[in-house]
Amino acid sequence: MPNRLLKFVSLGKAMPEKRQAAVRRADFGEIYDEFVPQAAAEQAGRCSQCGVPFCQVHCPLHNNIPDWLKLTAEGRLEEAYEMAASTNNFPDICGRICPQDRLCEGNCVIEQAGHGTVTIGAVEKFITDTAWERGWVKPVRPLHERSQSVGIVGAGPGGLAAAEELRRRGYKVTVYDRYDRVGGLLIYGIPNFKLEKQIVTRRAELLAEGGVDYVLNCEIGRDLGFEELRARHDAVLIATGVYKPRELKAPGVGADGIVQAIDYLTASNRTGLGDRVADFESGLLDAAGRRVVVIGGGDTAMDCVRTAVRQGALSVSCLYRRDRENMPGSLREVGHAEEEGVKFLWLAQPEAFVEKSARVASVKAQRIHLGVPDATGRQVPRAIDGESFSVEGDLVIKALGFDPEDLPAKFGTPGLEVTRWNTIKIHHRRMMTSLDGVFAAGDIVRGASLVVWAVRDGRDVAAQIHRYLKAKVTTMAVAAE
Repeated sequence: MPNRLLKFVSLGKAMPEKRQAAVRRADFGEIYDEFVPQAAAEQAGRCSQCGVPFCQVHCPLHNNIPDWLKLTAEGRLEEAYEMAASTNNFPDICGRICPQDRLCEGNCVIEQAGHGTVTIGAVEKFITDTAWERGWVKPVRPLHERSQSVGIVGAGPGGLAAAEELRRRGYKVTVYDRYDRVGGLLIYGIPNFKLEKQIVTRRAELLAEGGVDYVLNCEIGRDLGFEELRARHDAVLIATGVYKPRELKAPGVGADGIVQAIDYLTASNRTGLGDRVADFESGLLDAAGRRVVVIGGGDTAMDCVRTAVRQGALSVSCLYRRDRENMPGSLREVGHAEEEGVKFLWLAQPEAFVEKSARVASVKAQRIHLGVPDATGRQVPRAIDGESFSVEGDLVIKALGFDPEDLPAKFGTPGLEVTRWNTIKIHHRRMMTSLDGVFAAGDIVRGASLVVWAVRDGRDVAAQIHRYLKAKVTTMAVAAE
């Protein structure tokens, strides 16, 4: 077979065709078209097959990226999918929403050499979409069934990844979630233009076909006691994520028209799914005809500004207290937002909210300069006295990040230890909490993070639960002799 790799010198970087901003502003469809097979193979063939693949090193899942790029370049797509799925439970999701510019693609050797990165995320999406179209994606079929069961609290990416890995080992798995659909923030937090909902629902259905049971509209601590949950199962995994929005203290912050990002995005996604949402229908959580100001600089803020554009906002501004280079969100997302007409106001933070007839009318913002770095290495924002300006806005969305809920109180389990940040404390090798047989993984342990890290944690905790349950069986067998 002729060499189809190392083409980066003669072939430039190319993404699938991006829909024009004027067109995509009018709908919630994904912004990139599909790769045609020849283009995907050519772009995969740009890989330099590095001796030390930094793309793989900087992937939280340590995906075998050079291997499946090579297989794609050679047209061996089913093998490429099998390779991608061997380390990632949701390659079709990660290919769409991972911030590749900060992870694999940002650390690609040929990118550092000035040739332009291999378009890893787009190729991963192409491989997995092809696999679904051709029927290569199959539900888990355990080699043998075990009598033990595991209850998982949370149907987000961490909980679902763990569920699949535990079913692969033959355990009975039940996933409990307080919402009415499977997917967590994948369904209600991420807009369709980044992740169409049928991508999530087909994965949920595949897990159900493989034997995972779901109990939805079930809030632990309210509809089902935590101790009752422990009694039902041989092990329990807490993978609830973090949903408590961070608050902002400033005069006027209680005015009508100032809302939380999670409420705004959930209302938009529910409406897109066909649900009736009273606060959307009333206009409280609908940006149509409004001047929108989003406060924050992470991926959630980018989701909010781009959603507001599609809902028909008159103007959309993003207020962030650091500069572009220090944004926690994906710079690729910032570029998409700018193309769609979003105005970014860097180095500024809200000082007060001005009301008119009890409703927010504008944001008084203060100029910021970045001071010396703190213990994390990030420069500390400092307000510049006397440097203020106003931004018109009758819908203000707070996208300041998320903190954990008080789970010991919510679950009625004071023995469940937490850290000073209110995340669940675990033994980091065994991933077990202070309660025997109760494990935790994902954002509820590490704090608000990326979907790909939740998948990694879900895979890791499944291995530790398997180890615990095997030891438990052995101990019971010895005691019975």
